[in-house]
Amino acid sequence: MSKREVIIPKGMEVLYEKYHYCPGIKINNTLYISGQVGRDENMQVVQGVEPQFVQAFENVKKVLTAAGATFDDVVEMVTYHVTGQPPVTPGEQQNFTIPHLQLFMQVKDRYFTNNFPTWTGFGITALSTPGLIVEIKCTAVFSD
Repeated sequence: MSKREVIIPKGMEVLYEKYHYCPGIKINNTLYISGQVGRDENMQVVQGVEPQFVQAFENVKKVLTAAGATFDDVVEMVTYHVTGQPPVTPGEQQNFTIPHLQLFMQVKDRYFTNNFPTWTGFGITALSTPGLIVEIKCTAVFSD
């Protein structure tokens, strides 16, 4: 039988209590981390592109640490990047990219320094709260 353990780091209790979702769930040796965004412990959106990227990764780190894991244990990362309105014309589609992707990759590389995960990135029109620009979802596998 699988053992399910809810992971709620200090400062993230409101996510479980008010919004009814878990920052992380550990089942056996696998940790599933819900999408983390650039919000501080007071649920305020962090201002600035790079500071928001850093805060989102710090929030992932909090969940990893609370579960006894590190970024080296992450095997999959899925990111959602707010791009604004989708392109309409063929010309717009040809030049459409995820904004700040190079900066995001630089910040990501500060956290993933040894073992690199798989990574899928999506461009989307919005996230749950105005002002958010990225959401990071990860899966980690612990060694037995």
